[in-house]
Amino acid sequence: MAKRVGATRRDGVPADVLRGLNDGSLESATLAEGLAVDFHALLRAVAPDLPAASRAAVRPGDGITARMRAAGEALLAYYGLDGLPRFAAHPSDTVRGWAAHMVAAAPRLTLSQRLRQIRPLADDPHFGVREWAWMSLRGAVAADVPAAIRLLTPWATDPSANIRRFASEVARPRGVWCAHIELLKAEPEHGLPLLEPLRSDPSKYVRDSVANWLNDAGKTRPEWVREVCARWLRESPAPETRHLVTRATRNL
Repeated sequence: MAKRVGATRRDGVPADVLRGLNDGSLESATLAEGLAVDFHALLRAVAPDLPAASRAAVRPGDGITARMRAAGEALLAYYGLDGLPRFAAHPSDTVRGWAAHMVAAAPRLTLSQRLRQIRPLADDPHFGVREWAWMSLRGAVAADVPAAIRLLTPWATDPSANIRRFASEVARPRGVWCAHIELLKAEPEHGLPLLEPLRSDPSKYVRDSVANWLNDAGKTRPEWVREVCARWLRESPAPETRHLVTRATRNL
């Protein structure tokens, strides 16, 4: 089946596509389509027994990140982690994103347990689910950076490019749509165990994440970024490394 070409504007989503997005039978094909989803309609479709008061916690006027988090927390509060497999395997990418936030909100889980639960979503075929996976665990990583680096280091050599990219993206010093990690802004060298294996990665998806990681670090530690990039070019003078370094140093 040919890949569906999605709408580029929220007000350009066709009515039949919007129905599919809102009843959970269709994945979004673009960010614009994901932003067009009616969360209350989708919650009623995929979790019809969820109390109205729980749905009310997902406020339409909030930003997308706040609504994703609120939906995940509402599902977790009602179904518990026992309900996670149901939502993590749902056809809707938005629902699978809610599952990621269920993992993030679950009490009493260690970081290792959260990473184990989030891993299938971090390797999801859908671009949006992969973004919600790292964004949902960002706070847990920031809360214990040394432990996070230790646990994520094996992910940086995983056969899946999605998993390798998660290891870099979740620990970016600044990131996008998320809080900064102050330790890595001040001392980015802590992130080298994640970055070193990826400096000549065959996947542009991964290399761009590493380059953005270094670009983040360059806003507070530009000389460190220059030194790392110069060393990588000496030690690994491959086209992939040169591409990464060019992107990483674009704002220096």
